Amino acid sequence: MEMTFSIIKPDGVRRNLVGSILGMMESAGLRIVTTKMIHMSRREAEQFYAVHKERPFFGELVEFMCSGPVVVSALEAPNAVVKYRELMGATDPKKADKGTIRAVHALSIGENTVHGSDSKENAAIELGFFFSGTELVNRAG
Repeated sequence: MEMTFSIIKPDGVRRNLVGSILGMMESAGLRIVTTKMIHMSRREAEQFYAVHKERPFFGELVEFMCSGPVVVSALEAPNAVVKYRELMGATDPKKADKGTIRAVHALSIGENTVHGSDSKENAAIELGFFFSGTELVNRAG
């Protein structure tokens, strides 16, 4: 089993899509190990997205991620990182495969509704940023 990390971004929470997106995750075979709603501070968003600090969209991304509550989740499945990235779909919802989260729910490249880890290594870092080990309560087996 492998774990990955997900964020339902402020646009998804604001549009009341949390249940639908969590259902899509479960239907795709991803076990929700833990999930919680938080409101990221500017500092947390800057730290979480620090890898993008030099990119031109960094300030806008931080503003967006602080603009409202988000839902963070730990997901588990065989090949969870790849499985969730496929379920999310392309960053640009116009290019996302039919039936993916972004094809169904995203409004634009900027308001693309979800974030997911891009590697096992980053999943471990991102999970550690938001969850303590005692919060990972619904592990398989």
